[in-house]
Order: sequence, then C-alpha cells, then structure tokens
Amino acid sequence: MNFYDNMLPEGFSAEAKLALPIVIEAGRLAHRYFQAWHEPHEQSEQALPVEWKDAEEPVTEADRAVSELCIARLGERFAADVVLSEERPDDGARLLADRYWLVDPIDGTKDFIAGRAGYAVMLGLVAHGQPVLGLVYQPAAERLWIAQQGLGAFELLDHEPPRRITVSATSTMSEARLVSSASTREELVRRVRDRAGIRDELQVGSVGVKLCLIAAGARDLYMNPAGRCKLWDTAAPEIILREAGGQLTDLRGGALRYSDRELGHHHGLVASNGHLHSEALRLLEPFLVGR
Repeated sequence: MNFYDNMLPEGFSAEAKLALPIVIEAGRLAHRYFQAWHEPHEQSEQALPVEWKDAEEPVTEADRAVSELCIARLGERFAADVVLSEERPDDGARLLADRYWLVDPIDGTKDFIAGRAGYAVMLGLVAHGQPVLGLVYQPAAERLWIAQQGLGAFELLDHEPPRRITVSATSTMSEARLVSSASTREELVRRVRDRAGIRDELQVGSVGVKLCLIAAGARDLYMNPAGRCKLWDTAAPEIILREAGGQLTDLRGGALRYSDRELGHHHGLVASNGHLHSEALRLLEPFLVGR
C-alpha cells in the first residue's frame, strides 16, 4: 500500500503535505512491531515487555520507538515548532508557542498489546489554542483520516481518491450506534446506554479511531467519563470530527482546552454526530451529580 499515490485534496497546506508521510512511516513502524509480536508467520521468540505508567496506562518499546521517529521527523520538517509526544515529559514550551504539534505514537496501546487492530498513530497541530490539522492513521486497516481547518475531513484508502467524510444524520438516541472502549467497561456508559435504549455498540481501543468512525458516519456517539484522556488523544481527531460536522466536548458540554498547563481532559469526553449531542448531555447530567 502506498498512500503517496493519493494526492491530498486541493487547498491542503504545506504542513499537511509534509506531515502525511511522517504519520504513514510511523504507522508502518508500529505495525511491524505488531506483526512481529502477534502474527504467527512473523512471530518473534519474545513478546515486547509491557511497562505501566500507572494502573491504566501501559507502554511498550514500540510506543517509544514510534514516538522518537515522529519527534525526529517533525523536528526536521518543522524546526521552529514545539513538539510534544505522549512519551516525552512536557517541558512547558508549548505554553509559550503560537503553535505546536501533539504526537500520540500508539493510541490504543491496550489493543496493540492484545493483538487487536484498534490502534492508531496520531499527529495534531494546535495553533492559538485550537487543533487546526489532524492526521489519524490506523495501520492494521491501512486507513488514514485527515482534516484541516476550513477544508473538510477526508478518508484515504489505497488506490482510491480521497473521500470526503461527513457525520450521519441519526437524530434519535435509541437508533444511535455507540462506539466504546474495547479494554475498559464503564458503568456510567452502560447506564446511559440502557436508559437511552441504545442496542448497537462497537468496541474499539483508540480514541482517535472512535472519533473518526463518528466523523465518517459509521458510528454516532462516544462517551468517556473516566477523565484519563490527554491532549494528544484528542487534538488530531477533534479537528477531523469538527470538519465532518460533529461535536466533541466534556461531559457537561464544555469545550476542550489546549492552551492550559494541564495535559488531561479530567471532565471526560462526549463525541457525537452533532444531532445527538444535546440529548447525550441531558442523559448524562443526572449521573454527574457529585462528580
């Protein structure tokens, strides 16, 4: 597969054209690790050691290798920009910069470790406190989503022209197609799902893939009450979802912030096709008392 055969739609910036091969190269590196670990014909004698940053955040050699590749390539092409990766300490330089890059080298590491395809490499460009360019590449599906502010959101597949994506028109909550975590079952999500009468649920690891599935009209709603997501989990897919017509807020409807010192979205996430957003927030409200 060669994404370079697919030209970006007219109007995309030099940043987008330079970032595209970086995310593809990084995704292919991640997938080589994945294949060597999980695919029988490629299997190595020893699995990657898994370390834990805390009780919920695993990290592997693959995360670090992909992170270093992204940092190096972005540094070569955007020498004046600040780059922050999940696998590097935040030195605060981004707070003084008009724009900076956020790297999530393997979003959905738990899926990566478990041998599931729901992981992605993500690059997001933040300018003046808002995501303006996002790339989410899912190597196992050989699928890339990309969006730039004001230019729409697109899905790129091998040997096919870029396809502009838009959210679904679903406006009835009971008909919503929910996407949720493959590794963590949230009781609050179950309760809201049952109260809303939602019966269609797909489980995927990567937050970025979840949001892009909503952007592409394949899913309609995602709720994450845990408050563990970070800036690099959302920057790239947020601009993709917004350019496709969807919405992303915290559990109370507040906008996500990228210009504060805090790295985490501690008030949770709600992503939707936009038509369901107000109703999702209303259904969540009774469960948020005291949170």
